[in-house]
Amino acid sequence: MDPLNAEDPVAIGPFRLLGRLGTGGMGRVYLARSAGGRAVAVKVVHPELAAQDEFRRRFAREVSALERVGGTGTAPVLGADTEADLPWVAVGYVPGPSLRTVVNEEHGPLPPASVRTLASGLARALTHIHAAGLVHRDLKPGNVLLTVDGPQIIDFGIARALDTVTDGGLTSTGAVVGSPGFMSPEQVRGERVTPASDIFCLGSVLVYAATGRSPFGSSDSGVHATMFRIANEEPDLTGLAPELTGLIRACLAKDPTGRPSATELVDTLQVTDPWLPAEVLVRLGRHAAKVLEAEGSAAAESGDPTPATPLPPGGTAAPRRRRRGPLVAAVTALVVAAAGALAYTYWPGAGTASGADGHKNKARGGTGTPAGRPSGIVPATFLGAWEGVLQGSASHPRETLRLEITQGAAGSKAAVYVHVTAERLCMGRSRLVSADEDKVVLGESDVTASVPAQRCTPSARQTLTLRSPEVLVWTSGAAKATFRKGRTGSEALPAKFLGSWRMRNDPELFGKNVDRYTDEVTLTQGPIGSAVFRYEQGYPRTDAEGNPTSESVHCTFTALLAGSSTPLVVGPQTAEPGSDAECAATAGMASYLDIVRYKGEDRLLVYPMADAEPGEFHKN
Repeated sequence: MDPLNAEDPVAIGPFRLLGRLGTGGMGRVYLARSAGGRAVAVKVVHPELAAQDEFRRRFAREVSALERVGGTGTAPVLGADTEADLPWVAVGYVPGPSLRTVVNEEHGPLPPASVRTLASGLARALTHIHAAGLVHRDLKPGNVLLTVDGPQIIDFGIARALDTVTDGGLTSTGAVVGSPGFMSPEQVRGERVTPASDIFCLGSVLVYAATGRSPFGSSDSGVHATMFRIANEEPDLTGLAPELTGLIRACLAKDPTGRPSATELVDTLQVTDPWLPAEVLVRLGRHAAKVLEAEGSAAAESGDPTPATPLPPGGTAAPRRRRRGPLVAAVTALVVAAAGALAYTYWPGAGTASGADGHKNKARGGTGTPAGRPSGIVPATFLGAWEGVLQGSASHPRETLRLEITQGAAGSKAAVYVHVTAERLCMGRSRLVSADEDKVVLGESDVTASVPAQRCTPSARQTLTLRSPEVLVWTSGAAKATFRKGRTGSEALPAKFLGSWRMRNDPELFGKNVDRYTDEVTLTQGPIGSAVFRYEQGYPRTDAEGNPTSESVHCTFTALLAGSSTPLVVGPQTAEPGSDAECAATAGMASYLDIVRYKGEDRLLVYPMADAEPGEFHKN
């Protein structure tokens, strides 16, 4: 990151600038911080492009489409002003190195299992981009960032806005829209590109990840020679592991109709977790630490008193004007449909208790031994459910954990946990190691449910230290958090959330198609781990240019209840049978729900687990 200079503004919109990240064909990119402390990348359009009315119109449309792209593998849009003298868009900053940096400078080629998981993660991200009516057009190793939870695609969609001020695939100066060595034959020929173009580029990226080089040679031999090979010659797959050859050859088919779709790749590829070699994971941690250090130094030099923390601002003031994009990020996901059944099956006492206190499974007579079960070693004060925030704040959680402790002997699986991050929900059972009057230690764990599938690892050793009958301190390694009592039983959902809630769309934002956009959330009673959250969505299907057609898309999603406290946490969502095909290809984050009263009316706010605006719903 380079420091700001005299010609740079201090802030853009609500974002305080910290430094320059770079300059590209569209504009300049700054590292900034939101009011809540989240790191943000702000992209500001070059003056010469901002002066062109056609570019500005398309840029506004593209930003609107980008706001619909949400979920695993893409950075969320956090703000934009397409009417400014210099239009800008702000997206979440990902503090991870690029694939190019890891392969070319730090580690070298990745092993086959990592490449398969990389392919799955990038394909999943492309499903979001394509479902929003966008084509990336510049998928390359430098635009793929690596994180512990998977790859992230950046700089998507804007390329098509730039294309409006060019002739076909060439800019006004004759430069190709794309990166030589990682383009599709369609791009090389200046033909119309479709989502299949991104799949071809994905194939080239995977070859680079596995071998350290492009399958069509580098631009060192000349841009036109590279482009000729892309359009006319077979890829060079020398050194590629045999188990990757079939996948990559399919992606690199010259005929776009012969390539698999992003959805097909997601459905067929197996993933591993952890997905990167141990030495790369260590480097990721060091990279994130350096970014935070640089951010803090920049903030200190600029006199910015805001702490370098990823947490959003607290409070529940009047709801902000919502955008559709964060809603989609909050309430759509691709997961295994059986996860709901798994969660209910493995949750202790589901359907056996009721009422707000939820303590029917506790011992009669205050002994702490559940009726009909043998005595154990857990003190009565520890029994029941405990919930805490591991990352974020109580009002805006980013990672949560719930433990439900039952009576049992040492060595028994006496605790059931549900762990939620922005991108996954994990459930399992932990073995009781020891217990005394003020401390319980949990050890070996088994994963019983993972949403998405195969993304969870067993929980580590945990220690619970009692501070009061309602508060305990949870520690695991260096992590530490405060937990409080939660509800148990078959009625874990607070009554105020129950019922149907509907979004009111603004005609000024959605125009003549406003009635075709429908968003309704229904919350029903149930135990932790059951699918109490149901979201029904309808919107116009778009053509290849992103224009609404006469056809509509109808989706129904459900999500598992992960906590009983307010805000209410639910995991990633599952597309229900009967939903249109586009629905299963759309993934998103876990979310948390709150209710605020504004102008005499209750409003349900559905937040993604990110620094973004909530979807706002009104009681039916």
